[in-house]
Amino acid sequence: MPPLRMHKQRQVFGALARCPRVARWVAALCLSATACSVAHAAQPVRVLTEEFPPYNYTEQGRITGLGTEVVEAVLKELGLQGQFQSMPWARAYETAMNTPGVLLYSIVRTQEREKSFKWVGVIAPADYHLYALTGREIRLASLEDAKRWQIGTVQQTVGEEYLLAQGFHKGKNLQSSVRNELNFDKLQQGRIDLWIMNRLTAYELVRQAGHVPGKTLQGVLRIDALSSQGGYYMAFGAQTPDAMVEQFRKGLQAIVRNGTYDRIQRKWQ
Repeated sequence: MPPLRMHKQRQVFGALARCPRVARWVAALCLSATACSVAHAAQPVRVLTEEFPPYNYTEQGRITGLGTEVVEAVLKELGLQGQFQSMPWARAYETAMNTPGVLLYSIVRTQEREKSFKWVGVIAPADYHLYALTGREIRLASLEDAKRWQIGTVQQTVGEEYLLAQGFHKGKNLQSSVRNELNFDKLQQGRIDLWIMNRLTAYELVRQAGHVPGKTLQGVLRIDALSSQGGYYMAFGAQTPDAMVEQFRKGLQAIVRNGTYDRIQRKWQ
């Protein structure tokens, strides 16, 4: 900029600054902009999950669990607040998948889901089985053998998705529910013969119902395809900016390095 023009601009700005009314207006504008910036930066991250103990569940009005503690540790590492909400899995899944910036956990990573989400990382292990009540004479040599039995699933969960992909059908050999605990009730009532579920969750739900898991359930077939996927993840929908996803990946890596991740895993196993 030519020296003469720069000098004139300085004179104009100097005159404006000496005018009390203008000075107050400029100051108010700056404060407003700063406040908006701070408010935006402090806006909590929306975090969705379901009732899936011991990974994520509500206790005394607060969402807790293994997966929850890992997510909370990542948020703390990043200096962010989380707005946690528990809802039926199908609703949480669809909301996170279609809304930028919404974090979802605990979700198993599969080929069918790969492009619908941006995957932050593993927050807990998974170990899926088909369970029957102890004493039931159900012998399965393969997954194909299970097609002659009624199996309890939950809408849009990885267990249901996997069985559908293997040729099972809702209303024929799959009975779909909206909540995990309903399937143990159905199993006890004889409305289903088998229940596809992660081991830790199955055992926790059985304990909550007042039974001893080892005496109540028998695992008749391990689902290796779901148990070897790496475990449960935290993930964002595909429309979420890459920078935000990478920020959370670095946060998760940080709590792994500093030992927080392992301490949480040992606490809940």
